Amino acid sequence: MSNDKKTVENDQMPAYSEAVKSGLYAKKSGLVGKYDNVRRLWEDEVTRHFLRPHLQKLIGYCREALRRVRILDLGCGSADGYELLAGVRDRDADLEDVEIDILSPDVVGLYKGVDLNEDLLKQAAAIYGDQPKMTFEQADFTKRLPVADDEELFDLYFSSFGTCSHHNDDETMIGLLAEIAERTKDYCLIHCDWLGRYSYEWQTLWTHDLSENRNMDYVVSYIYDKEEREAKRDELQHLNLRLVSRQEAEDMIREASKRSGVEIKPLRFYDRSVFTGRHMDTGDYNPQAQAIRNAVNSLHEVNLRTDLHGLMVDYIPKRGFDFLNRYYEHLQVCWNYTVEYVGRLLTLFDEEKREYTESLPAPPAATPEPIREMLDRMRRVVAGTGWYGMGLPRENIIEPQLGYALRHVATKLQQGQGCGHGLVGILEVDKR
Repeated sequence: MSNDKKTVENDQMPAYSEAVKSGLYAKKSGLVGKYDNVRRLWEDEVTRHFLRPHLQKLIGYCREALRRVRILDLGCGSADGYELLAGVRDRDADLEDVEIDILSPDVVGLYKGVDLNEDLLKQAAAIYGDQPKMTFEQADFTKRLPVADDEELFDLYFSSFGTCSHHNDDETMIGLLAEIAERTKDYCLIHCDWLGRYSYEWQTLWTHDLSENRNMDYVVSYIYDKEEREAKRDELQHLNLRLVSRQEAEDMIREASKRSGVEIKPLRFYDRSVFTGRHMDTGDYNPQAQAIRNAVNSLHEVNLRTDLHGLMVDYIPKRGFDFLNRYYEHLQVCWNYTVEYVGRLLTLFDEEKREYTESLPAPPAATPEPIREMLDRMRRVVAGTGWYGMGLPRENIIEPQLGYALRHVATKLQQGQGCGHGLVGILEVDKR
C-alpha cells in the first residue's frame, strides 16, 4: 500500500472517532436501563392512554379562553414529563394524517420543569435549553408550590413515575394540593403519581394498618443488569419514598379540599406497571418476584426471539390479604392464558400452507371481553404474518403484538387501588 493511500485513510479516521464519541454510534438496547422497552412502550403509553381524554378537555377549555396551555412539571428530572406529554396522540386521527400530537406547538404556551437535583436540571437544559417555551428551575416542591406570587398560574400540574412519593409526610402533599386549588382562577388539571402500596414487587411490605410501612427504603438498582447490580450493591443510592393506596390518596385529596375550601375532584385512578415494575426483576423487596419485565422487554426487542415460558406469572398469595390475592390471581390466569394461547398458535400454524393445522378451542366462558379481543387479534396476526420469508416475523411482528396484547390485558383489568409500581390519580379543580 502506498504512503499516499495510507495518508488518505488516516485522514478519514477522525470522522469515525468523532461519531463514536458523540454517542450516536452506540448500539441501543431496550432490555435494560431507564428507558427500556417497558418504560417507552408500556408505562409511558399507559399514562398517555388515561390522561388523553382529560388533556383534550383541558385544551378545549384553554381554547375557549383564547389562550395556550401552561404546564408545570413537578419533579421534572431531565424533562421526562415533557417527552411523555409531547407523545400524547389524537386517537381519533385518520391513518393518513401526519400531525397527530395533541400538545402541538401552537397549543403549548409554556412548559416549566422544576426539580431539586441540579445534575438532572443541567441534563434537561442541555437537551431543551434552546427551546424558547421551555424553562427549568431548581426548587423543592415538597416545601411549597414552586410558583412565584406574581407568576402566571398553570393549567396542568404534572408529576410522573412516583414523584409524589417524595412527599414523605402527607402534610406536605396536602398543602401542595390545597395551594394549587386556592390559587387556581378557573380550571386546572392535576396529575399525581405515587408508588403503589400494594405492588407485588414489595409484597413483604403489605400491611392492613396504613400507619405502618408508610415509607420504603427504595434502592435505585434497576438501571443495571443483574451482574453489575450485584457488583455495585454497596454503592447504590437509596431514597425514602412514600407508599400510597387508593384510600390514602383519597384521604389526602379530601383534606386538601377541606383546607382550601375548593373541591378537588378525582377523575380517575389507575395502576401502572402491574407485574412489570422495575423491582420485579431485582427481587430486592420480594424474593418470590419473577423477572417478568425482562421477558416483556425481550418481546419488544428487534431480532430477538423470546422464550415464552419466561412470561408465565406464578403469583404467590400473601395470607390475610384476600382482596388483593383475588385480583392478582385473576390477572395471573388471564395473563398466562393469553401467553399459552399464542404459544399454541405458533405451534399450530403451518408456514407453507399459511393456515392453522387444526381448529383452536374456544376460550372459557368466563374469559373477560378484553382478553377475548386480544386472543382474536393474535390469531389474525399469526395467520397474517407468520408465513413471511423475510424480516423474522415472530421476533419483529408477532412477539411485539403479544406484548401489546398483554399490556391491554393488564391495563383493562387494573383497578386503581395501588397494585402497580405506580398509583396515579388524575384530578381537576373547576371553579367555573
